[in-house]
Amino acid sequence: MANTAKQSATLAYPDRFYAAASYLGLDGSAPSSVKQLSSKFSNDAVLLLYALHQQATVGPCNTPKPSAWNPAEQSKWKSWQGLGTMPSIEAMSHFVKILEEGDPSWYPNPPNSVPDPAIDVQISQSTKAEPSIENGGSFGETMTTATEDGRLMETQDKDVVLENPNTISVYNQWTAPLTSGHPPKARYEHGAAVIQDKMYMYGGNHNGRYLGDLHVLDLKNWTWSRVETKVVTESQETSSPATLTHCAGHSLIPWDNKLLSIGGHAKDPSESILVKVFDLHTCTWSILKTDGKPPISRGGQSVTLVGKKLVIFGGQDVNKSLLNYLHLLDLDTMTWDEIDAVGSPPSPRSDHAAAVHAERYLLIFGGGSHTNCFSDLHVLDLQTMEWSRHAQQGEAPTPRAGHAGVTIGENWFIVGGGDNKSGACETVVLNMSTLAWSVLTTVQGGAPLASEGSSLVVSSYNGEDVIVAFGGYNGRYNNEVNVLKPSHKSSLKSKIMEASPVRDSVSAVNNATTRDIESEIGVSQESKVREIVMDNVNSGSKVEGKSERIITSLRSEKEELEASLSKEKIQTLQLKEELTETETRSTELYKELHSVRSQLAAEQSRCFKLEVEVAEVRQKLQTMETLEKELELLHRQRAVASEQAAVNMNGKPQSSGGVWGWLAGTPPPKT
Repeated sequence: MANTAKQSATLAYPDRFYAAASYLGLDGSAPSSVKQLSSKFSNDAVLLLYALHQQATVGPCNTPKPSAWNPAEQSKWKSWQGLGTMPSIEAMSHFVKILEEGDPSWYPNPPNSVPDPAIDVQISQSTKAEPSIENGGSFGETMTTATEDGRLMETQDKDVVLENPNTISVYNQWTAPLTSGHPPKARYEHGAAVIQDKMYMYGGNHNGRYLGDLHVLDLKNWTWSRVETKVVTESQETSSPATLTHCAGHSLIPWDNKLLSIGGHAKDPSESILVKVFDLHTCTWSILKTDGKPPISRGGQSVTLVGKKLVIFGGQDVNKSLLNYLHLLDLDTMTWDEIDAVGSPPSPRSDHAAAVHAERYLLIFGGGSHTNCFSDLHVLDLQTMEWSRHAQQGEAPTPRAGHAGVTIGENWFIVGGGDNKSGACETVVLNMSTLAWSVLTTVQGGAPLASEGSSLVVSSYNGEDVIVAFGGYNGRYNNEVNVLKPSHKSSLKSKIMEASPVRDSVSAVNNATTRDIESEIGVSQESKVREIVMDNVNSGSKVEGKSERIITSLRSEKEELEASLSKEKIQTLQLKEELTETETRSTELYKELHSVRSQLAAEQSRCFKLEVEVAEVRQKLQTMETLEKELELLHRQRAVASEQAAVNMNGKPQSSGGVWGWLAGTPPPKT
């Protein structure tokens, strides 16, 4: 299958898609192959192929739902409708991928001729010739291009560029490139780093088992390969085959054409944290020799490279105790040092994210304890070694742990994570100068990007920055690769912060707690406008025109932010009304509860009285039983006495009287 993928990869999109559709007969050229399609694929796969073909050639489903008497057409419609607004080129890519998995030999045997390629065209998500908005970024004006076979194709003049499936750059949207080679096993809590356009991925956890394999993904051709490694021990000058300790929850840092693996959970952990070094030239692992007192062994910590020093914070030790200590490893002297910072540090945590800004400020976001997940943001000034916590602006992210983050310029991109209930679907961005959050894009729940323990790296592609995500766990382990290309808006640097140190910006955010968010946005935008105008006072007409366009863009962005703020205010008012209703209802329920409690108390008093009466009746019954027994005894004594009297009467003459006669009722004889 890998060879077939490589062969078919020589045909560029969209021709590769049209060849696949022609092979399956979905273009109407080979009706007899429809039966062959049903024989090679399951019913679900056939429906998905149909839906992807419609999405790629027609666009999102806008047709009315078929009537219930036609279940086949209803199934097709539901399958197509379920694709939503999936881009045309992505539908093409999935279509070909399904075909290659089900019929690896399709490419050498296309039944029909392939249409000539439409080179460097750009695909729109809509069949209407009008501008569209995707994730907050405006696409260019739609154009219609005719290919040589007569097909009409709508294109964009920017943002989406079509060369082949792995060079499509859709700004601010995650896409899954087609990879080749042997991908790694699905996992999470692994480490990843980029060196020379190659992403190295090491270790991780799968089904509770720690992994120790090393894989590399070539980011130029998206090809996976496994690196065969060796281990060098202290007593050996040459490398010899050995098994490296498997681990998860470690950090992988690129350094001087080497990889540093710091910490991590292991089956047989050491007492102190280990720093393992992988040499890319010799493909050997070794243990880094350090001086000073190393921190205790841990996993889930953050490791940040600041200049030539590694800053380690937090994590969880082998006894499952959470940590919030700071340690420093100087890579020049290979010496450990524990940092005694002042201020209020973050609470003990693991699986958080850390980033450095302006080579001076260490930012800690999120993470989790044994019971809670956090959404707080802490800043450490690495010059004064002082912790501080500042007000966050914009759409603050939800609490999460196990997320991943990378920085591009002054923007910190956060992906994934979860709160023990669900995964975080939003890709959020923090401007580290203003400490303002924004949501860049959102994926569906259950998607691989809404996972915990995924990795995130930054690389360049065609001269532009791209973010690459791999792996993670969201109920299932995955090994998918996803790529996002931030737009120029999300990576635009603040000219104000270039002219003023970051320290001033942190102070500004401190003071912002006493101001209204709306005025903060207005002042920030107007300051940017004034800064740009001042920079361009003495420029020529060309520069002035450029500055005017930037000013217009910033004003437009300001209007968008104000509109967003207005919506937020409306939602806040609605939430306040709902809260008032809830409080009213709560008051009513409390009154009802109080009434029920009073009734319950009255019933309890009545029950107590009844219990007393029952006790008295039981006592009387016991007294009656005693009297009955005494009466019965008297009856028996009387009967015995009567019998005795009768016997005595029968043993004496009738004329005898006396006492016995009197007792028997016989009067004494008269004298």
